[in-house]
Amino acid sequence: MSKSRILLTATNLFSNYHIAKRTLTAKAFIFKKQFDGFPKKSDLQLVEEELPSIKDGEFLAEALFLSWQVKNPKFPEGKYVVGDFGWRTHTISEGKTLPNGFPGAWVVPDFGNLPLSLALGPLGMIGNTAYFGFLELCQPKNGETVIVTGAAGAVGSLVGQIAKIKGCNVIGVAGSDDKGKWLTEDLGFDSFINYKTDNVRKKIKEYAPNRIDCYFDNVGGEISSTIMLYMNVHGRISVCGAISGYNENTLPKATIVQYPITFNQLRMEGFMVYRWVDRWFEGIEQNKKWIEEGKLKYRETVTEGFENMFEAFTDMLKGVNFGKAIVKVT
Repeated sequence: MSKSRILLTATNLFSNYHIAKRTLTAKAFIFKKQFDGFPKKSDLQLVEEELPSIKDGEFLAEALFLSWQVKNPKFPEGKYVVGDFGWRTHTISEGKTLPNGFPGAWVVPDFGNLPLSLALGPLGMIGNTAYFGFLELCQPKNGETVIVTGAAGAVGSLVGQIAKIKGCNVIGVAGSDDKGKWLTEDLGFDSFINYKTDNVRKKIKEYAPNRIDCYFDNVGGEISSTIMLYMNVHGRISVCGAISGYNENTLPKATIVQYPITFNQLRMEGFMVYRWVDRWFEGIEQNKKWIEEGKLKYRETVTEGFENMFEAFTDMLKGVNFGKAIVKVT
């Protein structure tokens, strides 16, 4: 393949690798200290370690495309893999299924002319989180109103577009007007709420006069409690994450949600995307088709250099990125 650089994700531990040829010294970020509030660079340590020779059933994966070496027929010569390898430049793996049921590594299918980096975004775990988490749990119907928090992030930006594909009215919630402009002008969201500057209740009433049918929740917190007050009877809520509390030392408090859930008979369900591992490539193929048809757009915020992993990670937590945050290993 002509591409010489492979991408590591900045938002989770899944990384895109090419099968490597030789045993090398690996660079890796290791967890040194439990985060106390917002993560600090001193909480992690960048180390180097010698890798042993690979054994039968293992393969050596390298975050830079050099060549190949493999003793596992499930990961053939010249293929790219996505694996739960950590923040590392090299690793030796057997590709075994993880305790949570997710494969330790999976071979990236042929993307045609699309960038290989999409295996870390819309054509990988991120895309499947949006595809299955929204369609399976919210079960949107044509003409319904959908609201998405964290809408300019990797998952939220895809969820909103999939909702539009399904014929829904879509409201995106994010933290800047620039992101709102991207959502409405480029991705086709019907409206946008800036949770930092807008009166959220007022905007929901304006943009959803017939109330909300589906809520894809990436953030939790008070804004989620507010949204639930304006949902229709038998509304559906898919809980993907709780960004609002990720860096708190104690669990954040929010207005009680049992009242709207009970009185409006809402269905609220959390999920992990591993639930649909047996349908993994169904999601990838459908998202790929939508991208090729121009129905699903994506954006990547790229940081150069493995040593800058931590900065890319904290920028993601701060909401600096548009779409998927990735690191290009150079």
